[in-house]
Formats: sequence, C-alpha cells, structure tokens
Amino acid sequence: MAEAADAAAASARTEEQASRLLQASTPAEVADVLLRIDRQATVLWSTHWPRDITYHPAVPDDAILAEAADAVLKARADGLLPAHLRVLHDDGDQMVAVLHCPAGCPDRLEPAARRLGEVLTLLGMQQSVELLEQAEMLQRSLYAIADMAGSDLDMPDMLRGLHRIVSDLMYAENFYIALYDSGRDSLRFLYFADVVDTQELDPDEEIPLTQIERGLTWYLVRDRKPLMGSAEQLSTQVSGPLRLHGADSNDWLGVPMMREGRVRGALVVQSYLEGTQYTTAEMSLLAFVAEHVLTALERKTSQAELERRVEERTRQLAETNFELRREVIERERGERLQAALYQIAALTNAEDTSTHFYQHVHAIVGELINARNFYIALASEDGNTVSFPYAEDQQENDWSARSHRRGLTEYVLRTGKPQLVDVARVQALIEAGEIEPGMTAKPTLMWLGAPLLGAEGPIGVVAVQSYDAEVNFDERDAELLTFVSYQLANSIQRRMAADALKEANASLEQRVEKRTGELREQIAVREQVEAQLQHQVMHDALTGLPNRVYMRDRLERGIARLRRDPNQRLGLLYIDVDRFKVVNDSLGHLAGDEVLVEVARRLAGCVREPDMVARLAGDEFAILIEQVQLPETASKIAQRVLQSMRSTMTAGDRELQVSISVGIAIIDDSYDSADRILHDADLALYRAKAAGRNRFVLFDDAMQHPAMGVLDLEQALRDALLNDEFMPYFQPLVRLADDVVVGYEALLRWRHPQRGVLAPGEFLQVAEDSGLIEAIDWRMFRLALECSRELVRDGAYITLNVSPRLFQQGDFDRQLLDLTLDIGFDPKYLRLEVTEGTLLGDPEAMVAVLKRLREANIEAALDDFGTGYSSLGHVHRFPLKMIKIDRSFIAPFADGVSPRSSAVIGAILALGHALGVEIVAEGIETQHQREVLTAMGCDYGQGYLFGRPQPVLHWLGEP
Repeated sequence: MAEAADAAAASARTEEQASRLLQASTPAEVADVLLRIDRQATVLWSTHWPRDITYHPAVPDDAILAEAADAVLKARADGLLPAHLRVLHDDGDQMVAVLHCPAGCPDRLEPAARRLGEVLTLLGMQQSVELLEQAEMLQRSLYAIADMAGSDLDMPDMLRGLHRIVSDLMYAENFYIALYDSGRDSLRFLYFADVVDTQELDPDEEIPLTQIERGLTWYLVRDRKPLMGSAEQLSTQVSGPLRLHGADSNDWLGVPMMREGRVRGALVVQSYLEGTQYTTAEMSLLAFVAEHVLTALERKTSQAELERRVEERTRQLAETNFELRREVIERERGERLQAALYQIAALTNAEDTSTHFYQHVHAIVGELINARNFYIALASEDGNTVSFPYAEDQQENDWSARSHRRGLTEYVLRTGKPQLVDVARVQALIEAGEIEPGMTAKPTLMWLGAPLLGAEGPIGVVAVQSYDAEVNFDERDAELLTFVSYQLANSIQRRMAADALKEANASLEQRVEKRTGELREQIAVREQVEAQLQHQVMHDALTGLPNRVYMRDRLERGIARLRRDPNQRLGLLYIDVDRFKVVNDSLGHLAGDEVLVEVARRLAGCVREPDMVARLAGDEFAILIEQVQLPETASKIAQRVLQSMRSTMTAGDRELQVSISVGIAIIDDSYDSADRILHDADLALYRAKAAGRNRFVLFDDAMQHPAMGVLDLEQALRDALLNDEFMPYFQPLVRLADDVVVGYEALLRWRHPQRGVLAPGEFLQVAEDSGLIEAIDWRMFRLALECSRELVRDGAYITLNVSPRLFQQGDFDRQLLDLTLDIGFDPKYLRLEVTEGTLLGDPEAMVAVLKRLREANIEAALDDFGTGYSSLGHVHRFPLKMIKIDRSFIAPFADGVSPRSSAVIGAILALGHALGVEIVAEGIETQHQREVLTAMGCDYGQGYLFGRPQPVLHWLGEP
C-alpha cells in the first residue's frame, strides 16, 4: 500500500511539474519549476551566448560563469560534463541555457529542457521582431520625409509632418528646426513647438546669430557637432561658456544639419520631463534623420521657387490673353445685344456684299414698318461730306454725295440721336436754324432717321420717309429703326475693322504660340530640376559618384539576388584615404576636395560595368563588385586600386603622394542587411589601417569579437557613470627617514558588477577613445576629495592624477576651485599630478594654469619623470612642488646598485634640492631599494613596501 501511495504521489508531482512547465511563458518561470527540484541550483540563459547572460535566482560568481561557458563548449564537442552542470538547451549558435546544481544535477530534466528551449526560441524571435520593427520604422520615416518633400503640401504642413515623423522615432514633443544663412550669419526658425517656451517665432524672420551668442543653437552652428544632455552636461561639451536662451529643459538633444562640410541648420528636441533622457543611439538617429530633413527642406524650397516662377509666368500669360479677349469681346458686343431680332443678327453675319446686305436690311425693315422710301447715308471721316451707298425712294432720284449742307441727315449726325420729324417739326427746325429751307422734298410728310453710331460718334444715318398722309411713323418705329442702326453700324465697323481684326488675330496667334513655347521651356526646366533633385538624393555633389543611399540600395538588391541564387556572390571594398585630415589641416578644404575628386576618378578607372564606385562620406569610398566567385577576385581588384594611387596627384598647387587603405567583405547568402555588410567591411578597413595603412585586409569572423568587446566596454563605462560604480583608492607617500605618511595618491578603481574591482589599465584606453575620460575624472575628483577630508587632518595632502584633456579646457582651474569650495576641501592639502607630455604640449599655457593654481594654494607634481620628453633643463620653467621619479629607475635597485639608475637619480636629486622641489621615488617594493635611496639623499617614497592602494576606510583604521 505504501509503495502504491508513493507512486501515486510521484505521478501527481510529475503531472504538476508538467502543468507548471506548460504554463511557463518566460525563461524565469521555467527556472522556477526547476528550482523546485533543487533550491540551491542556478539557471543561466542567453539568446546571444556568451553575452547578455541572465541568471535566476541570483547572480553567480565569475567561476560559475566560466564553468557554464566551458560546459557549453564540451557539450558541443560531445565531451563529458561534471555532475553539477547540465546544458538544458543549445541551438548550436547563440541560444543557450545551462543548469548549475552544487549538489549534483537531478535526472529527468528533458521536459524542462524542452520547454526552456521553446521559451528561448520564442524570446529570440520576439527580439528579432523588435529589431526589425525599429529598422522598419526608420525606413518608413525616411520614405515619409522623401514623400513629403515631393508632395504638394505647403511648407507649414510639411514641417508639421516632419515633427510627427521625428516624434515616432523618439520623444519630440518639444521640437524645432532652424536654417542657417552663412552669408548673413543668421537663423530662421522654420518650425518651433515647445510646451514651456511659448514664444512666437516668425519663420520668415532672420535672427542674427549674435542675438543668441553662446547659446546651445549657437554652439551647434559654431562647433558643428551634436550636443546632448542636461544643462550641466552640455556645459562640458561646448567649446566655451554656455548661456541659456529660453526655458531650461531637463534633457536637450541637438544636431547640426550639414551639407558638404558646412552647417546649413539645426534640428533640436528637448524634454522637460523628469526621467526622460536621450541616448547616444537617438543622437545618431537624429543626426541621420537631419540629413534627410535638410534634403527635404532644400527640395521643397526649390520646388516652391519653381512653382512661383511658373505661376508668375502663367499669370502674365493669362493677363495678356484676357486683354486680347476683352478687345475681341468689345467688338462683338453689338452682335450679342441683338439676340431679340435673330433674323437681323443672322443677316448681319451672313451678308456677302454691302449692296446685298443693305437690300436685305431694307427688306427686313420693310416687314416691320413702312420702308418704301428708305436710304442709308454715310459721313466721311472728316464729317464734311455725306454719301448715300443705298437709297430706294419714290420722289428723290439724286443720291449723289453732298457737302456743307444742313439737312435732316446732317442734323442727326450733329445731334447723334434718332429724330422723328413731321411737317410742323420741319418748320420749327428751319426757324431754329438747324436745317436749311428746301433741304427736304416738299411732299415729305413724315421723316424718321437714326444715327449709325460708331466708336467715335455717328458715322452715318439710316432713314425712312413718307409722302402719303396715311403712312405715319411713331416712337415704336423709331426704336426699331434705332436697333437696326446698331446692327448696320456694327456691320460697317466690322467691315472697316476686318483687316485690323485679321492682323490682331494673327498677332494673337503669334503671341499665344510664343507663350506656349515659353511654357514648354518652363515645364522642361521643371522636369530637369526634378531629375537633378533625384540625382542629388542618390549621388555625391562633389565627385558625382553614387552616395551611401545609392550604395545601400544596390547592396539590398544584391542580397535579394543572393536569396534567389546563392552562387551569385558579391564583394564590397571599403576604402579610406590615409591621413586625409593632414591634407585638410595643412592645405585647406579646397585642396582636400581636389584630392577626393582625383581619388574618385582613379577609383572609377579601376572597375567596369556593372561594378560601381560610391562615395559614402568624407574620405570614405566603396566599390561594389557584382561577380565574385572567389575572394582572390576581390583581392586582385584591391591590388589594382592600391596601384592606381601610387602616382602623385596635384592639390593646392602641390604634388602629393596619397595612399589608401581597403577593407574587403565577401557577400554571400549569410548576410541579411546592407548595414551588416558595411560594418564588416569597415572592420576589415580598421584592421588595414592598424596594420600600417596602404594595404588591404579581407574580413573574417574573428574580427567581429574584439570590436564588439570594445563597444560593450564603452557601454559598460557609460552605465558605470550612471550607476556610480567608480571609487577612489589611496596609496600613501612616506618620508623615508621615519616612515611618516606625508600624503596619499588617489587612484581610480571601477567596481564592476560582474568582474569585481578593476584597475585603470583595463578600461582607461577605451574611456580616452570614447571621450568619457573627462566625466570619469571629474567624478573621481569629487569622490576622492569628499572621502579624504579625514586623511588630511594631520597635515597630509592628497594628489590627483589629471589627464591632458582637462588642461585643454580654458577654465579647468576655476572648475577645480569651485569643486573644492562646493565640497569644503581646503585647497592647500591638494596636489595635482601631471605628466611630462602634458607640460610640453603647450608650455606657456601650462605655466599660466599652474601659477594660477599655486596662487590658490594648489601645488603641482611632475609624475613618471624620466619616461617622457622633458629634460632636467626644462623642469625649472614650471612652478612644481614635487617630482616623482618613475619606477623604471627604482626597479634595478632590487638586485643591487645600478650605476645608470644611480647617475640619473643623483642628477634629479641634485636638481630638486637646488630648486627646492620635493623628490619622491615611486615603485619601492623592497627594503634594499629604500636603503639605497635614503643613502642617496632621497627624502620621500611610494610603493608596495609601504602599502598597496586601499579604500579610504582602510587608512582610517575602520573595518
């Protein structure tokens, strides 16, 4: 019964374990299930083994990490693992999980191992998806910027769109874009959005740079480098004193927009939120986006200018066409006013000759009123003669032209108004002197005449008359005849103006044809500008070669071809001009541009279609080789490229011998992105330069690990600054005669979370190269002075090692004094150790700084004397309190007396005593060395014989 119960319990535990494993969705949850088996065990896993290792439940020591790494290597080699280690999962690449059990690992781990492998696989896929999403977001952002530049959006809408795009990539609620005019030395803030600083900035207003002198945007333009951080951090990055303009943000990130080495503007984001800080990756991303934003702004500006010119030309043409149409419409108005009498209007348009027209008009008028007696009279141009081109009358037969007469026809011409005249009216007109007697036929009983009005007055008269008492005319007849007079006058005017109208139409056609030709030219120019813009986006302006964007596109297409046909391998030669900065600094940028153009020409002569030469940036070039079946093919081309540079070239009126270094990456189906190809080729180029330049190096996988190690160490240093992992150790300086401690040297140490306490030799070079050394030094100074106030109570002093970078700051002495004041440390107990190279870098400036420090009671010590560039004759130039003899001169005394070292040390001691300078011997490790130095007259010493570097609590006697 007991056995059955135990079996049932074991089965239940197994089922429970299986259930918990199925529910586990993270490596930590699977580890919790395993820890139920062994509470002392530790699970280690990573998706990038042996980097980024995660532990559960606690952080193991370095020994366990080393054992886990060895276990994975043994398992891959089918070796036997120790009982306390098990490899739970290994995909053969970077996805690994290891179980460490101090008391020995249990059996039956297969279910947990399988589940852990599944969870790790899922985790790796999630990480890959996140990276792809980030890359896709950046790609979409760049496409969106390019689309907006080519769209019909106006400038404000495009700028708001750019703001949205940057906001998708990083925190950019507070954002502005400024364009710099180097000729006017002024800025225009095209776009400004800020939740705190609500000032209104006119995009068209030019702000002189002197108005924001020493501000952050001013430094972006002047220093031409990105800035990032809080106000305190930014003050250490700029080349002079910082003066804030506007609201002070919690974190600030700005990059200059550059074109051909010149600043064209600035792109800035800032945050007023606590805890929101920008990263170096975001700074690089913003700098990359800034280049595309500048391209978009330039393209939109060019497009707007082109559209303005086209619109202006179109407006001028429209005005000309309008004037011409107005003239034609004015001449045709008479026809449009006669719509009520369509027949007359149609007759006017359909007439053949004047006689036929007058006959048809007579017939039409005869259908409306009695026009049996009808005539048309026309005045001469001078108005003195009246002729009768058409007349039909029962009584009158003489219709010859007449002049200087005063009849009814002439009366209408004078008044310019229609006249309805009967017998009584005739008599009244005669009495008034308007007409002469006898000018009308005696039997005429009623006369009706209307003027043929021209543009400058009456040109003639149309008239009807009656000789019968039963035929009368009234006002309605007068209106009709007046309307007919309009038609007739219009027709006559059109006949007189026919030739002029034909000439005007011919002129109009010529002008329209000319304007059409101008429009075609403008359209062609616009198309040419658009083609040039497209070419500029994909090509380098200086050399005319394809640029990095073009190269990346070709690489991506090449990767796509490799996926279809893995045998179509490619090769990339990453090329850098050796010591190009020397050319720029010595001969100027114009000469440097000549060198780049000549290098581009020679590189282009080394390849054939379909291979491509591109300029990536500055003095960096690349050659893409389409068909590389063997690495030797790329090597031969690299040799040809190196050979092409051996002949001299002319730049700045001088003959130059230029060499290049080449890194080669062979592109096969293992590559999945253009960035990785460029990275590997760049690593090979770095190796070529490190090997002595003027050579080529072929990339292999072994190059990847050291570079990644440096990047990891650099990031770890940044994290150490944020996490306050640096601390000072102190080593005593003693008086050799009685072992009395006279001072302590503060030495930098790094409390690494995994590797323990590290000395500077393990990380100092990376800190120097990355520019982090300044921040580390200032942090070290503060910590050393804060914790050493107890050490100096008995009159001892503290020495600090100062890197050359800090002395290059013009206000280093002021900052140091401000630090001592802030901490409350008496400057008279502080000494600064400087190297010989620092003193001789700029001797005059160093003398001035050291004198100012001495005036503030801070003394200087010359460190490692004898290993640098100075001689005994130079020491007296500098205000020094102490000289420290390098340990290389002390070491020979360990086995006896060294004549050479004795001579050097004797000279240093004599010089020091003569100048009143204290002499300290470094590196004393044995009693014999001490005795020899004491006998020679050396007063002070430092070394392991008197104590190794220890934390401050050790020297204060505290546990």
